[in-house]
Amino acid sequence: MQITDLHISTHPTANDNPASTPSCQYGFESVVKQALNQRSDCDLILVTGDLVNKVEPAIYDYIYQVLNATGIPFACIAGNHDVTDEVGEELPFDQRYLVAQPADSRLLSRQVINTAYWQLLLINSAIPGEIAGEISSDDIDWLCEQLTHCHKPTLLALHHHVIPMQSDWIDRHIVKNTDTFWQRMANFEHLRVIINGHTHQEQIQHHNGVTVYTTPSTCYQYKPFEESFTYDDNARPGYRWLQLANNGQVASWVERLDT
Repeated sequence: MQITDLHISTHPTANDNPASTPSCQYGFESVVKQALNQRSDCDLILVTGDLVNKVEPAIYDYIYQVLNATGIPFACIAGNHDVTDEVGEELPFDQRYLVAQPADSRLLSRQVINTAYWQLLLINSAIPGEIAGEISSDDIDWLCEQLTHCHKPTLLALHHHVIPMQSDWIDRHIVKNTDTFWQRMANFEHLRVIINGHTHQEQIQHHNGVTVYTTPSTCYQYKPFEESFTYDDNARPGYRWLQLANNGQVASWVERLDT
């Protein structure tokens, strides 16, 4: 299961009133509960960035506590909000300023998860103090090394999108060096799947033989194909299932919260 863009800004205490639970916290807990009630055979939970809306260790403690309680292995990578605080959230977007923050030590980068038939690679595309992402030249070299030495079908997980979403404002915050990334990945036919967050919407695209999935947020959603920043008030929080078959094929679909 992939969940992404939790954007949690507070951590609960024993005295909190459940009726006043912030929407992002409610979305996260409700998504995890609904998904795991649907399927008891989940092998792994991948959390693809923007776990928090402001960088505080106590918020990560809460998120990891919820994930640990599932009893299912999980892996979390950084998004831009995990290494950058936005100051002035009450202001229009272009009037806010960004403050670089160190990433929580529990967030993974250059992580390999091997199964009998698949290789999963996790990298960090977040740049401290920025919204857009980048896959560093060292990370691209690392990916090439992993793909050269292991020929299993491969899934790559990162936060930022690597194919334009046809939405001008969000595409200003894409991975900056997508051309270089795709040129280097073209040598590896066994790179089958890329999953990302960041876009707060569902899309499936295909590029150079790779299927690229973007996934809704567990909190608020962005309206697709808009030139300027627009929330999608009619779209509920969501999550993505991925079935990685023994023959290298993939089935994937998005579910939304029932209520």
